[in-house]
Amino acid sequence: MKLTKIVTVLVLSTSILTACSDDNAQQSESLTLNAAAKSRLNIYKEVTLNANLSHLSEQQKQLLSLLIDASVIMDDLFWQQAVGTSKKAYLAKIKDPDARKFVALNYGPWDRLEGDKPFLSGVAKKPLGAQFYPEDMSKSEFEAAEFEGKTSLYSVVRRNQKGQLYALPYSEAFSDQMLRAAALLDKASNFAEDKEFAQYLKMRAQAFRTDDYQASDFAWMDMKNNPIDVVIGPIETYEDQLYGYRAGFESYVLVKDQSWSERLAKYAQYLPELQKGLPVAKKYKHEVPGSDADLNAYDVIYYAGHSNAGSKTIAINLPNDEQVQLEKGTRRLQLKNAMQAKFDAIMLPIAEQLVSAEDRKHVTFTAFFANTMFHEVAHGLGIKNTINNKGMVRQALKEHASALEEGKADILGLYMVRQLLEKGAITDGELKDYYTTFMAGIFRSVRFGASSAHGKANMVRFNYFADHGAFTQDDNGFYKVNIDKMTGAIDSLSQLILTLQGDGDYEGVDKLVNEMGIIRAGLAKDLAKLEAAKIPVDIEFKQGKMVLDL
Repeated sequence: MKLTKIVTVLVLSTSILTACSDDNAQQSESLTLNAAAKSRLNIYKEVTLNANLSHLSEQQKQLLSLLIDASVIMDDLFWQQAVGTSKKAYLAKIKDPDARKFVALNYGPWDRLEGDKPFLSGVAKKPLGAQFYPEDMSKSEFEAAEFEGKTSLYSVVRRNQKGQLYALPYSEAFSDQMLRAAALLDKASNFAEDKEFAQYLKMRAQAFRTDDYQASDFAWMDMKNNPIDVVIGPIETYEDQLYGYRAGFESYVLVKDQSWSERLAKYAQYLPELQKGLPVAKKYKHEVPGSDADLNAYDVIYYAGHSNAGSKTIAINLPNDEQVQLEKGTRRLQLKNAMQAKFDAIMLPIAEQLVSAEDRKHVTFTAFFANTMFHEVAHGLGIKNTINNKGMVRQALKEHASALEEGKADILGLYMVRQLLEKGAITDGELKDYYTTFMAGIFRSVRFGASSAHGKANMVRFNYFADHGAFTQDDNGFYKVNIDKMTGAIDSLSQLILTLQGDGDYEGVDKLVNEMGIIRAGLAKDLAKLEAAKIPVDIEFKQGKMVLDL
């Protein structure tokens, strides 16, 4: 996972990147796009990230401006976690504008939508642990070491003068940025018209100073009426592909869509009932999901850090803290404007290329929105603790925990749709709409590659469905859903995933991911067809205060 000696010094060593800048600037001219990358420069379609803010007061607009300022800091912190230096310092060392833009989109020299392949000449494979761990650290060394904060979400692992491993909390490793971000959130709280939101901002600011995020997570769960929201801080662990222990910095600045939110509010009440009906043995569903959860739709007006790196998130299910989930449930935030942009730019063109003519009418935004939403809701189902004293599922399954959890959410989301259609709770569309749209959505998702947790989950799901006849392909390459077989595959894959999680079966998950988390020849041919049709893989955002007139 190393670069050549010269490029390692250039790209990944923070201390040396800030020194010897003249020498490195000359060497940096070798950091140009390799031949394979030149064909991928147009895989993102630019979308202006805007929203109607006319209903907001001037005070609320000032609040949004401060939240964007804090988000910019999160963005640079994620750059440091990904490559070891700031965005400005990294991009300044790349002369070619095409290379510089592609690096900016990927937050580093590795293509996030193609298995983290390096796309700059002279750059080797991405370290699995990014910059969370010393690059010369082996897994055996880490597992043998004993030190405080070893599996902490909010620390980096470093070596002391004796070469021993230790954990350095984020509040110390990134003290200047964390204190500046905290000050901005404190200031923003003075502009918040909703008292609960103001309190959350103050508590989140304090978490930046102390690395204790649980209290602010509970406070975030208690907010119900705030028209503005922000998801900010070290949150998801996907960037840590070595163990999945450490959280990457990110931010979303959000404005609530009240009318759509009212349509979604009724679904959370069904969670306990749906948990009881899961297609798995009772011992794997004995936990009772929190019922104090809510579903809401938002327009997102700013992405930063991990959320903006490579593929763009269109729905959020948080917080990740298992204790908060068990006591309070989670909040599911659907990012409606970003979702609509992806549907229009990517989903509909994919359907034209790969879905049978008679079934294309079943690819609908309503189903796309619902499938995405219920994926997030389904994170609240299943099991958080292993049934055999192996601890939390996340800890037992290590680096595979996120991939399996994403796979679970995909499958149980479809299970929920089917159940709620049967109960009459969902009244829009028919089951074929949701299944066909889900199938088209797989083709969209698998193009993100297999390096991320979502990517691995996509591959496993596609191959499992194909093996079980959930969809068939005609001689012209067009797909059609088999409703009965897809229903059976959903139930059997649900049972498999929930059992692996409940047992904390690391070896079983490792085998599943290695055998099924791959792109087979038939799918590769389909993906080549989409590439030839020049269908974008994902979207990039033109965003910020200038776009929003703030």
